[in-house]
Amino acid sequence: MKKVQIINGPNLNLLGRREPGVYGSEPFEGFLADLRRRYPDVQIDYFQSNIEGELINKIHETGFGYDGIILNAGAYTHTSIALQDAIRAVTAPVVEVHISNVHAREPFRHVSLIAAACRGVVCGFGLDSYRLALEGLLAR
Repeated sequence: MKKVQIINGPNLNLLGRREPGVYGSEPFEGFLADLRRRYPDVQIDYFQSNIEGELINKIHETGFGYDGIILNAGAYTHTSIALQDAIRAVTAPVVEVHISNVHAREPFRHVSLIAAACRGVVCGFGLDSYRLALEGLLAR
């Protein structure tokens, strides 16, 4: 069985309530349950934190024993060299994910400090961005 870790960063615990016009109105927990049902042969683990160091710790914890990591680092995408270093340090491929199309938003969101360390980037497809990232990981 393949093992994939989904890691969500700051403010993503508020999905379903936070800016529904940008992030949708579906809570992540319901989407995650559907994703697990859709991929019964994949162990999909989930972690969310608003704290950068906890995200790094989770990457270290899972980055050597999992088949892949799907990372939505939220605002840390645009600020964290430490997350980039953590991604480079592990052997599991990491896919950067964003629910919104960050390139259609404020200019500061157009730059990712973690993308260069990731296998790929998926953005702009709502919560389905996670499924597309999972498909990319499973195809390799």
